[in-house]
Amino acid sequence: MEAIVLGGAPNSGPIRAIDDTPYEAGIKINDRPMIEFILDVLEAMDEIETTAVVIPEGIIEQGKWPKVKLLPPGVTVIDSLLQAVTALQPKEHVLVLASDIPLITKEALRDFLASCSRRQAAIYYSFVPKPVVEEKYPGVKRTYVQLKDAIVTGGNVLLIEPQAIITHHQRLRQAFALRKHPVKLCQLLGFRFLFKLLCGQLEVGEIEARVEEILNLKGAGIVSLYPEIGVDVDKPSDLELVRSILAAN
Repeated sequence: MEAIVLGGAPNSGPIRAIDDTPYEAGIKINDRPMIEFILDVLEAMDEIETTAVVIPEGIIEQGKWPKVKLLPPGVTVIDSLLQAVTALQPKEHVLVLASDIPLITKEALRDFLASCSRRQAAIYYSFVPKPVVEEKYPGVKRTYVQLKDAIVTGGNVLLIEPQAIITHHQRLRQAFALRKHPVKLCQLLGFRFLFKLLCGQLEVGEIEARVEEILNLKGAGIVSLYPEIGVDVDKPSDLELVRSILAAN
């Protein structure tokens, strides 16, 4: 299958105070751009034939990874995603990753893909239970949501049909813009879902059914027991954590 890594986001958040690299993908971890750790993993996976990396020029070296195809970013993340799909012309589901998950591993991605293969859906989105994150990375700060059966954080990996991206890109824009705000994101699904979320009674199956109802698109929520999928780098404390972990490897 093909993969897409989205690396065009400007470094305009809290990390800017300690690393003034213009783009998030280029933030240094042990003297390497953060995105390189992700590309190393994808390059080593036989399952991945081509990786489209949507990234500004000059951050990573052209030709360093044989499977990588570099593309300039669009105005927004969803524009970049559309450009990558157009360039790759994938015939099957495409694996999409954020550029700020340098702790990601082959094992985590293979487990996610294996879980996806057991269900039929157009889009598979990942989430990780809070105890799983805190057991491996105690003290790390994530955005969590209380569902009926678990407290979870959203993952930074999804598997999606190319046509779903093209057809539903406007809804994807809305969802991406609200990804760090679970309450507002849930409002897209309707008041009843927002109420159940606030009461801690919302179930994953209800979200899947509502997504299918709104978009005529079957979605599947995939539980991952690999916290690397849910731990991204968007705060100075996150950067310190991944630098210390990857320095030891």
